Amino acid sequence: MKKKGFRIGIGQKILGGFIVLIALFVINAAIIFSIGNIINRLAKQSAETYRPSKDAVNEFILTVTRSRMLVTNWVYLQTNQDDKKALLELQDFEYPALKSKIQKLMVNWESDSQRMIMDTIFYEFDTLIAIQKESIMANLQSFENYEDGLTKLLAEDAIESQVNPRTNNIISLLNNVAKAQTEISNKADEEVINSVVKLTNITLLLAAITVVIGLVSAFLLMRNITVPINFLKNIVIKLGRGELVEDKQTKVSNDEIGEMSLAMDNLVSGLKATTLFAENIGNGNYQSEFQPLSEHDVLGNALINMRNNLEKVAEDDKKRNWATEGLAKFGEILRSNNTDIQKLSEEIIFNLVKYIKANQGAIYIIDDEADGEQTISMKACYAWDKKKYLNQKIFKGEGLAGQAWQEGDSIYLTDVPQNYIKITSGLGDANPSCVLITPLKVNDQVFGVVELASFNILKDFEVEFVKKIAESIASTISSVKVNARTQRLLEESQEMTEQMRAQEEEMRQNMEELQATQEEMARKEKDMLKQISELKSQTNR
Repeated sequence: MKKKGFRIGIGQKILGGFIVLIALFVINAAIIFSIGNIINRLAKQSAETYRPSKDAVNEFILTVTRSRMLVTNWVYLQTNQDDKKALLELQDFEYPALKSKIQKLMVNWESDSQRMIMDTIFYEFDTLIAIQKESIMANLQSFENYEDGLTKLLAEDAIESQVNPRTNNIISLLNNVAKAQTEISNKADEEVINSVVKLTNITLLLAAITVVIGLVSAFLLMRNITVPINFLKNIVIKLGRGELVEDKQTKVSNDEIGEMSLAMDNLVSGLKATTLFAENIGNGNYQSEFQPLSEHDVLGNALINMRNNLEKVAEDDKKRNWATEGLAKFGEILRSNNTDIQKLSEEIIFNLVKYIKANQGAIYIIDDEADGEQTISMKACYAWDKKKYLNQKIFKGEGLAGQAWQEGDSIYLTDVPQNYIKITSGLGDANPSCVLITPLKVNDQVFGVVELASFNILKDFEVEFVKKIAESIASTISSVKVNARTQRLLEESQEMTEQMRAQEEEMRQNMEELQATQEEMARKEKDMLKQISELKSQTNR
């Protein structure tokens, strides 16, 4: 009897093929999961450590710069109590809070040298604050201190010999740290991008491996099946050429071959969708749609999670960059227009409306010359590229602007009353979708109110940006008013000096005329006495 040889049936071959495919999917999922975790870890480090560290160091630079400005104002601007309060606030609260924040972030820094540099910076700045307090602030407390020439000279010398050199050294060290943190952040971003590219390549590689396995399976099963296998063979051949086929088998048998055909269709569709989705992520297109094969699709769900995390990081970066650019833009505007409050108001409201893409805005400034109840007046407004100057005064607590002034807090309305304000355009008048009224406040003192109206609802980060800008505007307005008041007093002093000089010149001329008159009278008296003497002589003869 002839012994039968060992034979592998179609079902066993299909089972073996599916086992290989499943193994590939498991390997694929494991690799994607691993790379996804790396990307998530990098994104988390970037969001929680790298970027906050960079922002905190930049904030430290601004704090050191403000410290030098405020202590200089302490010496040269005796009556500027706002800057003195600001300096005390910076030394006692702002800097300790910022120092604590940076020290917490430093725990996660990888570079020991950077931590050592920051410790040195903290020591240097603490020393600088001690010098400010002992050599300047403690000696210039009262009017008599400022009138004492020696005390004032020592304070000025402390500024030149101690404060400025130490401040420059600290800023130089902070710039180095900021540069290092920026490089670390950029390196993390680059690693994320490389990981995404790696993920794309692995996906394509596994797709190619799957195609090869499909070709091998088709070749082994070719003699045992007819139309279904021929159809699968054509698909595998196309996949072997790198094509993502669109053809699907319309008639599928109810057996193992039919199941394999359906699985191949799903596989091709899944590979196509996954490849396209991975490429979109690699190109930075986070808005592309992707539907996983099922709720248990590990690869698809991992890609979606990765996409969501990267999109969140990109969106946060976009908001942060927008706010940073805005602060720099308005900082330049405030620096360039710090002598004329009218021009300053016009530049602020024009650029603010444009930057946040609002439709209308106005800025109100407190009237300094008010004799009775204090009011605010509209200094400038902007609407649809047309400037409007309205002689409008508002009392404290009157309307929403007066209420924001009285409470010292912002008012944000998304349900605007119909008769409150209208935005005028070429198509007529329309009610805005939102109104934001923010007081121009610094150190709990309100200098005015800015009011914005828009057809588009302002986002939270835009509202926070306006509030932050309002503080800088208030600080600049305060400085402009102080400078204007100082200039006015100087002009009045000069005018009084000129008047006194004119009076002195007039008195001098009067004295000269009086002296000339007295000399003339003395001369005439002498002549008369001489004539009388001559007459007496003639009479005696």
